[in-house]
Amino acid sequence: MDLQSELLKSIWYAFTSLDVEQSGKVSKSQLKVLSHNLYTALNIPHDPVALEEHFKDNNNGPVSNQGYMPYLNKYILAKATEGTFSKETFDELCWTLTSKKNCKPSIQQGLCSQKDCFKLFCLFNLLSEDRYPLVIIQPELEYLLKKISSAMSLEWDGTLLEELLSQNVTLEDGMSVWEFLEHLSAGQLLHVESKEAFSLAVDDVFMEMYHNIIKKGYLLKKGHVRRNWQERWFVLKPSSVTYYVNEDLKEKKGEILLEESSVVENLPDKEGRRCLFCVKTPVRTYEMSASNVKQRVDWVQAMQTALRLRAEGKNSLHQELKLSRRKQRETLQRSQSNQSSHSEPISVEAPLHSAPEQQGETESLEQHIESIIQKQREVEAKRKEEEKQEREKQQAIQRDLERQLEEAKEAKEKMTATLTAMEKEVQQQKKRIHELELTQVKLEEALNAQIHDRLEEDRIRQELERQLAEEQKKLAELLLHQSQLETLAVRSQEDSSTTTPPISQQTEESSQHNTEEVPLHESTSTATPPNIQQPEQSGQHNTEKELLNQSTTTQMLKHWKIQLNHLMKPITPGDKVEHLSVKPTCPRQGQALTSTEFIAKVQTGISPEKGNGYNPSPTQEEEEQGS
Repeated sequence: MDLQSELLKSIWYAFTSLDVEQSGKVSKSQLKVLSHNLYTALNIPHDPVALEEHFKDNNNGPVSNQGYMPYLNKYILAKATEGTFSKETFDELCWTLTSKKNCKPSIQQGLCSQKDCFKLFCLFNLLSEDRYPLVIIQPELEYLLKKISSAMSLEWDGTLLEELLSQNVTLEDGMSVWEFLEHLSAGQLLHVESKEAFSLAVDDVFMEMYHNIIKKGYLLKKGHVRRNWQERWFVLKPSSVTYYVNEDLKEKKGEILLEESSVVENLPDKEGRRCLFCVKTPVRTYEMSASNVKQRVDWVQAMQTALRLRAEGKNSLHQELKLSRRKQRETLQRSQSNQSSHSEPISVEAPLHSAPEQQGETESLEQHIESIIQKQREVEAKRKEEEKQEREKQQAIQRDLERQLEEAKEAKEKMTATLTAMEKEVQQQKKRIHELELTQVKLEEALNAQIHDRLEEDRIRQELERQLAEEQKKLAELLLHQSQLETLAVRSQEDSSTTTPPISQQTEESSQHNTEEVPLHESTSTATPPNIQQPEQSGQHNTEKELLNQSTTTQMLKHWKIQLNHLMKPITPGDKVEHLSVKPTCPRQGQALTSTEFIAKVQTGISPEKGNGYNPSPTQEEEEQGS
């Protein structure tokens, strides 16, 4: 069946859904919308203006003169190209249009879901007869039901179908898709143990028959670059072999394009691998390994079938099988009709032939019929054996899958427990890291504070060292100045000691002279004492002045020594620096006097200190520290 015939079946359902009155006529506006949707689904470029012209509400145009079918063939089906659109999307559009009107709610409430109904709708169109209204005859219906039962690993029981046909004789000529869905959903065609298993079976049959999947399964494939063996899920179609990471078909790893020059060959065992075979293409050679010899034979035969279909230009194995079954039915009908036609002449000409000839012909006819029946029995037995093997295989696969599912559940539980423990450990580690980060911040702050204190101490120590150096320098100047003052004091004492005896001697002489000459010279003796006392008073004044300067200098020296002792106190890390107290009388608060300032203060402060009784004597605590 060509592409146009396949598309026309789905379009027929969409057209009949628009024919509400079942008169065979649909309004032009509805046909315009349907045509636009068909253009879009088939990916056919079209002009909207021309579409409006074709479906104007008048008696002109191709639709008005010739009806919708010629327009459909000329403007839509003739332009449809295989491979440029998704047939499943196209069928889904037609199913959506027709299911709203014809699909009863009881169907979806039963065994079949909405997705299952759509897939069964596509399979029905694939196996239906090429006449309208579309129906599926009993042999094709049995074939479909057997495929679904085999996918569920069950043996098909034909008693349900026989009972249904005996109750409803009109179904013997064919069953429509809506009757098929209604009886199947009601459980009148199959024994179904689980609704989920039925959905999985319908999906498997849909993928196999509708998407032209000849065979699928796991194989080991040798890598092209790393040359290692990896397990892949292979899907064989008439034009290609696609392989995935696993059977969910989410991650595609590669594709082998089958061409007319491609070859499938068996390979001897090597590298510890058994059941090897290869697919040679003009591009490269693909090496694969099956699980056992039977699997290798099945895969090699399936690939050879795909290559044969490719060489014959056919795209669907099930279309080929459908045509083959149809030919067998037609051949059987012709043989039956021939038998009936042969039986009539024999009965008419019976009196004319002799008894031996008639008996020979009857025996040959019986032998022919017997051979046909025997062949049918062999085919049926072979088919049953294959179905039994396939059922056993499916049961083994199901048990294996159940075991793998249990193992996966256990692994999942273990993994969940492990992940929970790891999450707890991660939370604890995060909490510990957060605490360590806080501790690190605090330690950095303490370290910065300690560094700042140490730098401050170094700065203060340098400042004190500088002040100490200045004080030592000033002390040296003070000692030098003190020695100069002591030298001056000694000189002044020597001068005072040399000048004092002549004065006293003159005083004694003058007193003796005055006592002798008092009576004679009274006016002279009364004027002489002031002249004699003046030198004596000036000498005493100078002596007292020098002594006062010396004592003042001594007191100041002690005071500077006390300050020096304070400055010489050792400094330990972290000690608080106590600033030296400065007397309010010092002209520079908190600073030492230079030598010139000190001398000027001493020289200018002798007379004021003497007059107001200033005594620069240190306190008892300072004397103790100075001593």
